[in-house]
Amino acid sequence: MTTLEGIQGAAFPFHGNVRPILNEVIHAIDKLLDTGEATTIDLASLPFGPGELEHLEATLGTGELSAKLDALGTSRIRETAYPGVWWLEHRNAHDEVVGRYLEITRTPEILKSQDADIAAGRARLDDQSE
Repeated sequence: MTTLEGIQGAAFPFHGNVRPILNEVIHAIDKLLDTGEATTIDLASLPFGPGELEHLEATLGTGELSAKLDALGTSRIRETAYPGVWWLEHRNAHDEVVGRYLEITRTPEILKSQDADIAAGRARLDDQSE
């Protein structure tokens, strides 16, 4: 099994942005385990050099779970090779990337049902049972 600690010491031939992000992910995993608090890293706000974002994505790999949402565009959520570390990408109706995040959490926030949606679903179900 690959560990983040194992890749932390790897040489990154780019502009040096991947290693600090991996360190931030490691600290976010520690925080999640210690306090239960989730962390979101906005990848779109970071200054990646050519090829660095792709290198980060390849380094984090792909895990067992993925989901696709269709709401005002497509959102893809996938677990990385490291449980609790999720890669999220949001696109608009024109298939342009409008958000890219790493979310370190047990379950990505976007996958959690909102109370208003649950209540509306309950009301629809109640109408069906009449």
